[in-house]
Amino acid sequence: MAAVTVRNLRVVLGGQPVIDALDLEVADGEFLVLLGPSGCGKSTLLHAMAGLIDVSGGHIEIDGVDATWASPRERNIGMVFQSYALYPTMSVAGNLSFGLRARGMPRAEVAARVQRAAALLQLEPLLARKPAQLSGGQRQRVAIGRALVRDARVYLLDEPLSNLDANLRAALRRELKLLHQRLGATMIYVTHDQVEALTLATRIAVLHQGRIQQLGTPAEVYARPANRFVAGFMGSPPMNFIEGRGSIGQGGRSFNAPQFDFPLGDYEPDGGPLVDGEELVLGVRPEQIRLTDSGTFHGQVTLIEPMGSSVVIWLQLGNAHWAALAPQHYTAHIGSTVHFAFDATTASLFRADDGARR
Repeated sequence: MAAVTVRNLRVVLGGQPVIDALDLEVADGEFLVLLGPSGCGKSTLLHAMAGLIDVSGGHIEIDGVDATWASPRERNIGMVFQSYALYPTMSVAGNLSFGLRARGMPRAEVAARVQRAAALLQLEPLLARKPAQLSGGQRQRVAIGRALVRDARVYLLDEPLSNLDANLRAALRRELKLLHQRLGATMIYVTHDQVEALTLATRIAVLHQGRIQQLGTPAEVYARPANRFVAGFMGSPPMNFIEGRGSIGQGGRSFNAPQFDFPLGDYEPDGGPLVDGEELVLGVRPEQIRLTDSGTFHGQVTLIEPMGSSVVIWLQLGNAHWAALAPQHYTAHIGSTVHFAFDATTASLFRADDGARR
């Protein structure tokens, strides 16, 4: 397999910069997920790595070799697109082998590679079928297999599961993770689905407006988001926020908002000690809230969302609306007041001006 290095990359499309001064290191054998909302530049970055679009500046290296201006064929990458793009008149075996046959590979080697990919993806009983005879999940597995038969140095996957229903997505997520474990391949995967990112990735790169906002393990990105954008994008329901100020008094550090005072004695700030009067935003994830009669804070129930194994309780706290995740047996009523608590060690603070973590 191979490592991928991106240095000071710039991509301009239609006269507008889509990616600007982006640096990224992908380790050999890593499963890196590029995560972000539509239009953030994640697919553009992937297509630049594949050589499908020209860059306006910077360098792309694959296994230590400068591939910035190399053709897609010269880069020896396997690409899986959002659409299956299968040849409808060919069988599964024909689709898997087409690229190899077009390159003039010996017939025995083609057959061996097709058989190996079919076994990995559980496609052996389907090799004689045409795409019209396959389910959506089976077609996507064929599209993945078409990339695998290349024995590529790097595999690039552009939202390959987005066209599937929820059950198929979950099943193929598991298959992809097992496939990566078996192959030890370098995989770079684009998605806007945070569940895919958290379950698949070795590391996650969160993109916004063509820049990487945070790069880290799923646990790091989820537990200690680098800024308010990452904090709000990761998690479902998303992180709760409330605006206020930091306070340094005789009782120690605290966060103060209207009808909301929270001690910060156990909070570990980034970027230096907190400043008295500093404008801040407090963030708390719904699953970190404990609904308890002895809780220091309270809110009025405005909405209840049953989620099967759990229930989301929406609370109004002044001008803020917070969500709390409770067990399925938790009972609440619209308009009632509930008390809650949370710990400073699980909370997040962000600067009010630029959203950076404090």
